[in-house]
Parts: sequence; structure tokens; C-alpha cells
Amino acid sequence: MGGRGSAVFRLSALTLGFGFLYLPIAVLVAYSFNASRLVTIWGGWSTRWYGVLLDDDKFRGAALTSLEIAVMAASIALVLGTCAGLTMNRFARFRGRALFGFMLMAPLVVPEIILGLSLLLLFVAAQGWLDVPASRGILTVTIAHATFAACFVAVLVRAQLASFDRTLEEAALDLGARPLVVLWRITLPGISPALVSGWLLAFTLSLDDLVVASFVSGPSATTLPMAVYSSVRIGVTPEINALATLFLAVVFTMVALAFWLMVRQERRRPTPGW
Repeated sequence: MGGRGSAVFRLSALTLGFGFLYLPIAVLVAYSFNASRLVTIWGGWSTRWYGVLLDDDKFRGAALTSLEIAVMAASIALVLGTCAGLTMNRFARFRGRALFGFMLMAPLVVPEIILGLSLLLLFVAAQGWLDVPASRGILTVTIAHATFAACFVAVLVRAQLASFDRTLEEAALDLGARPLVVLWRITLPGISPALVSGWLLAFTLSLDDLVVASFVSGPSATTLPMAVYSSVRIGVTPEINALATLFLAVVFTMVALAFWLMVRQERRRPTPGW
């Protein structure tokens, strides 16, 4: 009886937890198909707000800007984070290692408002001393997003390298392969799950960021979170629900694709002992 009661309790807690997390998202998706203009009153099923959203130049331009920034920032963060993770894992001792590790972890715990303000001051100083960047826009937002996203990538890469079998690299080196060839053909494919996860995490962080982008962007680079925030300040509209649903579909598709790639990579990995 006690075991049955414990199972019921665990199931109830699990249901409550998942309901708390995903029920608001389900309601948002359902109301994106609401025919009524009032988001709190159900007026029947309709897809009219998706058409209205596609005709909205403000949201369409902001979405394209956010996607452009997110792709570039995630790619830069992947390169920088991978290099940082390799450095921290493979070089146990070098001068300034403790300081480098602290600086690598600092953006993970520093409040976003402090990070955004510091980056704004950096860009203002660089513009005054070096006359670059010419103005705040897509470039400055991309640099800012890549800066803090690279730290998350470095953590994932370092964790993956901790369980990586280095005998594969040593065998390749003994057979005459050069270090860069070993890195490209042995190490990077071996940690590909961390690379894919890191890129997706950096992409999502860039796409979702509002605080840092508000500090370092200019009139020519309005990201989607900034456009949504400026719109919901006067009330939530059905177009916002449709927009959120579309981005949920994009994110879920990318996560499912990444999960499939990682599962495929695990299945192709040779079984120990063979």
C-alpha cells in the first residue's frame, strides 16, 4: 500500500510540475488560433492572425534581424567556446589559468543588466577612441551575444572532453597524423554532441535576449524580443500569440533535429570491447 501511495505521489508531483511548465505554453498556442481579437475570449478556430502577422512589417523585420544575429552570434560563440573549453581541459597548467577560468565563468553569474551596461560602455569608448564601430546595431548586438554565449559553449565542451577517450588521439598521433588532423577528424567528431548542443544553446540565448540587446542595439537593429516587449506594454494582441507559436515550432524542430543527430552519433560509436 505504501509503495502504491508513493507511486501516486510521484506521478502527481510529476504531472503538477509538467503542467506548471507547459500548460501556459499550450494555452498560448491554442489562443493563437482564436478568431476573436480579444485574447481572453474564445471566438472559434481561425488562422487569420498568422496572415496578419506575416503582413506586419515591424515583426517580420525584427524576426529576420533576430535570426541573423542569432546565427552569427551562435557560430562565433561556438568557435570561441570550443577553443576555451579545449584550453581549460587540455592545458592543466599555464600562466593565468585561474584568471582565465574566472573570466570564463563570470558572465554566467553576472546580472544581465551589468553585462549590458559594461558592453555599452566598451562600445562607446571604442567608438570614441578608435571610431569603431561606426554605430550601434547588428554588429554590436552580435558581439555582445557571442561574448556571453561563448561561456556556455565552453562549459559544455569542457564537460564533454572530460569523458572523452584520449587514447584515440594518441593512437592517431602514433600512426603519424598531425595534431590539426587529429583535432579535425578525431576530437571534434567525438565531441559533436556538445558542439551541436552548444550552438543550439547559444542560438536560443541570442534569440531570447532582451536586456543586453536593449543596451547595445541602435535604431537600425530592433530584435524580436524588443519589438514584442514594446508591443505588450500596451496589451497582448493575437499576433503576439501567433508569433510565439511560430517560434516555438522552430525551436522544437531544431531541438528534435539535434536530438536525432546526437542519437545517431551515439549509435555509430563503436561498442567498447569490440
